[in-house]
Amino acid sequence: MVAAGKGVAPELPPLLLLGLIGDNIMRSRSPDLHRFAGELSGLRVSYDLLVPPDLGLDFDVVFERARNSGMRGLNITYPYKELVIERLEIEDPHIGRIGSVNTVVFEPDGPRGFNTDYTGFVAAFRAAFPVASPGSVLMIGAGGVGKAVAFALASLGADRLNIVDSNLPKAKALASAVAEATEGRTQVSAFASVDEVAPEADGIVNCTPVGMVGYPGSPVPDTVFAGMRWAFDAVYTPAETLFRQQAVDAGAEFLSGYELFFHQGIQAFELFTGRSVPDRAALRTRLHGATRNA
Repeated sequence: MVAAGKGVAPELPPLLLLGLIGDNIMRSRSPDLHRFAGELSGLRVSYDLLVPPDLGLDFDVVFERARNSGMRGLNITYPYKELVIERLEIEDPHIGRIGSVNTVVFEPDGPRGFNTDYTGFVAAFRAAFPVASPGSVLMIGAGGVGKAVAFALASLGADRLNIVDSNLPKAKALASAVAEATEGRTQVSAFASVDEVAPEADGIVNCTPVGMVGYPGSPVPDTVFAGMRWAFDAVYTPAETLFRQQAVDAGAEFLSGYELFFHQGIQAFELFTGRSVPDRAALRTRLHGATRNA
């Protein structure tokens, strides 16, 4: 894979500086993933966790400090994936339609934005369900990761997508964008509450922060899972969320947010470095080993 938008692999420093900006990220596995991917690729990688509230700074200041510190790139997570866009050059019009960025590469002519949540979800879904269509999907959350997953579901051939967000204008805007991008191939509707949605669906997706460290619980009641064929939780820290337990108890095949984390992380690493991870199985083994030893 070539470097972001350049066509040739970048000249990398002896120590590659990367980082993640987000809230409630101190248990993130991203530092391990990128350091281990670096080792497998013959690179030394430093990966910092940057939490604006903990630093007493706003996002813009943290972003500029990272940019001016010699970092090669950043991952961006909740709640900054939409906010960061105005600071970036977006070459891919599809990412512009998504309206969310989770990967920033600092190039000499300015920072460039990418969305490996979108491509990572497509890869994770296809690895879990090689030939299955998403069918009709109930998706909770129209924020940064929700935008990426909504477009990914449409690209995977979802027949219908019902988007639920307490911010109804945001849900409607996302529904309109997906419908326009797919030229009506995916039927999309927006709702402010799960109670407003007809219960029949093949899959259910949690793209809210509910369930992650600092945001306990589930965004939906147990009854919503009845008859669901599959479920996906974007939350992967902790791995055992209430949403996951609800899905498993209802008999749905469960796709963990860890799989999105793994695939989007590999793709981000390739954008940062211009190099493919040579042994993904070995990377998984290293990550699992680090979890057991934590």
